[in-house]
Formats: sequence, C-alpha cells, structure tokens
Amino acid sequence: MSVEYFIARRYLFSKKRMNFITIISTISIVGVTIGVAAMIIVLSVFNGFNSKVTSLLVAFDPHIRIESKNSNQLSNYQELSGKINDIDMKASSPFTLNKGLIATNDVTKAVYIKGIDEKKYGEVSGLEQSTILGELNLKDKGDIGGIVLGRTLAGELRSLEGDTVTMISTVGLEKSLTQFVEPITKKFIVRGIFESDNKEYDNKYAFISLGNSQQLFDLGDNVNGIDIRLNDIKASESVKKELEEKLGPDYTVSTWYDLHADFYSLMNIERWVSFSILSLIIVVASFNILTSLTMTVIEKKRDIGVLKAIGATEKMIRRIFLYEGITVGLIGMVVGTLLGLLTILGQIQFKFYQLDPMRYAVDALPVELRVMDFITVPLAAFLLCFFASIYPAYKAAKSDPIQSIRWE
Repeated sequence: MSVEYFIARRYLFSKKRMNFITIISTISIVGVTIGVAAMIIVLSVFNGFNSKVTSLLVAFDPHIRIESKNSNQLSNYQELSGKINDIDMKASSPFTLNKGLIATNDVTKAVYIKGIDEKKYGEVSGLEQSTILGELNLKDKGDIGGIVLGRTLAGELRSLEGDTVTMISTVGLEKSLTQFVEPITKKFIVRGIFESDNKEYDNKYAFISLGNSQQLFDLGDNVNGIDIRLNDIKASESVKKELEEKLGPDYTVSTWYDLHADFYSLMNIERWVSFSILSLIIVVASFNILTSLTMTVIEKKRDIGVLKAIGATEKMIRRIFLYEGITVGLIGMVVGTLLGLLTILGQIQFKFYQLDPMRYAVDALPVELRVMDFITVPLAAFLLCFFASIYPAYKAAKSDPIQSIRWE
C-alpha cells in the first residue's frame, strides 16, 4: 500500500470523530451507489421490455415486406416472387391489407382485413401457431368463405368457431354512397380464433383467403405487398439492401424494425430520458465529492504543509486527494453494480414485481442483463467521481507549505 493511499484512506475513514466532511463523503458514496444501481436496473427493465416486444412482433410479423413505392398495389407480384427466390429466406407470401366492416346480428366493427395464401403464409407468419381455437382454414364452403379472427375482436363480435359473420367492403361501401349501388358483401364462417399477445392484431385484425380479399376489394389479380420470412432475422438489414439493389427504386423494402419504427423510436427516447434523469443522481453525488474534498483540503491544510516540509512532492499531495475521490467512486460503483445485479437476478429468479397476465403479455416485469450496461454505467460513474476529484487535488498540491503550517 502506497503512502498516498494510506493517508487518503485515513482522511476518508477517520475513526476519531464523525465530522461534517465525513458525513458528506458518506452521502456521496450512497448517492453513487443508488445512482449506479438505479440506472442498471432501469436499463435492464427497458432491455427486457424491448426483447419481449420484439419477440412478440417478430413471431407474428414478417422479417421483410415489399410494397410498391408509387401505388398501394403490386400488379406483377408473381414476377417479383421469382426475382427474390435466390435470397436466403424461409418463405414468401403475397398479401392484401384493407379496411372493412364485419357485422354479426347485433354488432358491427371496423377492422383490418388481411388476405393471405394460407399454404404459404403459415411459413411466413406465426398465425398458425397463434391459433388457439379452431384452425387456419380459409377455404370456401359453397358461397361462404373461411375467416380467422383475433381473440379480442371475436369477443367483441360475440363470435365463436362455426359462427357466421358478414364482411362489408369499404370499396363497395364508397360506391354504394356515391353511385347508389349495393355494397360488396360476403358471408364468412369463423374457422379459427388467434391470440398473438399483440393488442393491435388481437383487437383489429381478421384473416381471409387472398382470392376472397381480391374480390371484396376489387383488386383483380393485384396484391398490396409480399411478406418474407428469413432463415436468419439478423440478416434483415443486409437482405433489405440486396433487395433494394435488385428491385430498383419503384419498390419499398421494409424490415420488421422499419414496420414498427415509431414504436422503437419512442422506446429509445424513453430509455435515454430515463438514463439522463437517473444520471443526475450520480452528478449530484460527484459534486458532493468535490465539496467534501475541497473542505478536506481546507481542514487538512496544516497537514499538507507538514507533508511538504518533510519532502512530499506536489505529485504526492495530488495523489492523496485523487485517491480519496477515486475510493469514494470505486466503493459506490462496486456496491451499486452488485446491488443492481442482485436485484435483476432476484427478479429473474423469484419475480418479485409481478404483472397481471390478463392485461399484459407477461406475468412479471421483464428484465434482461446486458454486459455493456454493466460496463458503461459504472465506468461513467467512476469517471465523474475522478473528474470531481481533480480540482481539489490540484488546489491542495499548489498550497504554500509555510502558509499551510501557520494555518489555524
């Protein structure tokens, strides 16, 4: 142990008396500890929610979506499907997506109607795996088509497997109002009910066959886009660039992240706002370190003069007070990191903070450990404490030994 560190430790942990400076130093350690622990815990919660939401979205959504840039319809989707066959994908499927009305005897709901090729779409989406009642069977039975409803939507329509609902096309509805013709309608039998844990889908989406959708919305042989599921979701961005080069500027290629860009942007903003607010705890603690060290320099002015008189260099004096500030930072950093780690591991193992699974898609607050959080947060706290120690240390080193010895 160096002489400088020995003196710094004696100044910081004086056993003789608990003075005002010691109290401030203790508050600084507690502040750094709470700040580091709180930041690690909050970031881990955001990580947990981000991963949970991503897993829910990716399980149901495509990895890549191709749409026309100049129109909401693709007239050459079969040709496009041939062009993209050589990319590293699991499957692709054309789709249509339009707004429509679904009516039962006493309830009418505005919904999104997605027309799909059930044979191909089962490989592109998690719809088949998410079907909790009935099956993904959209084939017509006579003049009645098959439909699959979201769980919440089915509840609002009071419909179960085997019930019949009536679909009203918005395209036909517009014509009926402007040209006084009967709107395009078709009866469907509920073949299945799905639950995706995504309220947007469960509340507002219904799936019918591609052919029925094209007929209802007067699309002819056109579709609205092509959904793709890759073998490796991590390759989404590289595949997107490859498709953009291959298809040209007339098409929009979106990854799963692009489809929910607004949502992820909001989550990132909330993450960094929370990070910034909690970092103020550590900033205040570092100012406490600066204050306590400055007061220690004043209180120990005579000691500094004696040390210089017996041969201590300015460098040694600087080190004493730098070590004192660094010790406060290290203690707060280590204890805060351990406290944050234990809290997160406790939540993962014992689920202290539980959530209502009927309202949320999880039964407990999701958390996720990421190594970078355990590096950047403690390191940032330590650097703040170090910088807060520099001014008092240099002030102590530059003091006049004769004036310091005379100090009372």
